[in-house]
Amino acid sequence: MEITGEYRIAAPRDVVWRAVLDPQVLAACIPGCKELEQTAEGAYAAKVQLKVGPVSATFTGTVELSDLDPPAACRIVGQGNGGIAGFAKSEAKVTLAEDGAETVLSYVADAQIGGKLASLGGRLIQATARKLSDQFFSAFAAKVGAGETAAPPAG
Repeated sequence: MEITGEYRIAAPRDVVWRAVLDPQVLAACIPGCKELEQTAEGAYAAKVQLKVGPVSATFTGTVELSDLDPPAACRIVGQGNGGIAGFAKSEAKVTLAEDGAETVLSYVADAQIGGKLASLGGRLIQATARKLSDQFFSAFAAKVGAGETAAPPAG
């Protein structure tokens, strides 16, 4: 299922780009994130607790940033296994465009699920996927726009 969105962030594009690469910012914005640990450059191990309809599960998995085109675009790929609840995979192409002193973040995401989660029905899954995407990107836009990100490296 494809999900798209656009957010206007009250911060310059280079600040937004640094936030995309900041594991602390990502962890604070991922809905239900319990842990996000960097395992390599652009790669993270994650533990996320989610409730989809009547199914609640803790997913363990990975988040990877790829196809980096600083400071304009990247791809974020996440996958997790929730045991008996099933699995979830998502991939989002994120682009950042300058608009004066602000940045317009656009994304196109695709989500896939399997296992018990897949039996819940397409509408519930799609609504939940849209809700989770919106929660992540709106939290990200609010956090970065409020200046709650790390300062640029000295030098």
